[in-house]
Amino acid sequence: VPFDHHFVTVAYSSIQQLDTWDAYFGETHTHGTPFLRAAEEHLFRPDASMHVGIRGPVYSSDDYARDATLGFSMLNMDAIEDMGVAGVVKQIRDRVGQHPIYLSIDIDVLDPAFAPGTGTPEAGGLSTRELFGMLRGLRGLNVVGADVMEVAPAYDHAEITALAAASIVFELMSLMATSSAKILSATCV
Repeated sequence: VPFDHHFVTVAYSSIQQLDTWDAYFGETHTHGTPFLRAAEEHLFRPDASMHVGIRGPVYSSDDYARDATLGFSMLNMDAIEDMGVAGVVKQIRDRVGQHPIYLSIDIDVLDPAFAPGTGTPEAGGLSTRELFGMLRGLRGLNVVGADVMEVAPAYDHAEITALAAASIVFELMSLMATSSAKILSATCV
């Protein structure tokens, strides 16, 4: 379940990514292609996966179609605002069931007010309180691993993003400690 402001499944013609591009500046293995590559290698179940926190412009409506074609479900920020934290948690729980879950938290899922230190800030994101509520709502699911990515210390003033990232790692580790899988395998980049 990627929490991100952009997809990770977009076609190469898009700039605002879903991280499912086929190629990015001619390269097939970049930050814009990991979920497409993983889907091609059958490393996860897209039908039990979803993108949470999507917002911002895309260059082609094909970006959304590619994501759906791969089997992903999407909760954009408009839907999240309408359904609230409890509704998001229900949607995630219904979608993933008891399948093993890997949570990928791209720091730019947070509004830049809460995480300015990233290379791709986009206004209108989650607050840390909302993200923590969503993560806490997943307690008891089969969480087998997690990561926090795209923290850019060079852009972080007053260590706001570092604090948010460290707090997210704490929430993820707490979640995995109570996971039905009882596996601790957090990777933080």
